[in-house]
Amino acid sequence: MGKIVVTEFVSLDMVMEAPGGEPGYAHSGWVFPYQEGDQMKFKLDETLAADVLLLGRRTYESFAGAWPDREDDQGFADKMNEMPKYVVTSSTEPLEWNNSTALDGPIEESVPKLKEQIDGEILVAGSRTLVHALLLAGLVDELRLMVFPVILGSGGRVFPESADKIVLELKDDRRYESGVQVLTYHPTVA
Repeated sequence: MGKIVVTEFVSLDMVMEAPGGEPGYAHSGWVFPYQEGDQMKFKLDETLAADVLLLGRRTYESFAGAWPDREDDQGFADKMNEMPKYVVTSSTEPLEWNNSTALDGPIEESVPKLKEQIDGEILVAGSRTLVHALLLAGLVDELRLMVFPVILGSGGRVFPESADKIVLELKDDRRYESGVQVLTYHPTVA
């Protein structure tokens, strides 16, 4: 049985929007000052350990526009390009990035089916709308927040607006010299 692992770059005020320089956001690229050091090894190890990617359409388009032409000595780009990718989308536009498949049906049905087919980690990065839906549906097995020591004040946040309470059980806490922390939780909708 697969395990849904949501991994996000977030600011202290839980903004996840445009960490990597995506256009249209006032603070786009806010993680760039922190891209040196051990926290980046954490992201490498996390990606290399994943079996598949599960993405929303916007994040898929962003990744598909960036990763196919990249290379690195650590194998991050190779892993991103080679691993199977499942995309939650209502668009009929073809998915051009290799090993990409559109999921059929609502996530409450399609994601549990995917979890039955995969034996390992199903990594979800970015994909704010998808993450909100997965959290509210109780489909997230693990939530990893890489928290950067910056307050952005505006932008899309990692947690959805909801009448439902989501309880997070802390499973791990890693701290880096840069001030970045990785907090790992197991969530449940209460």
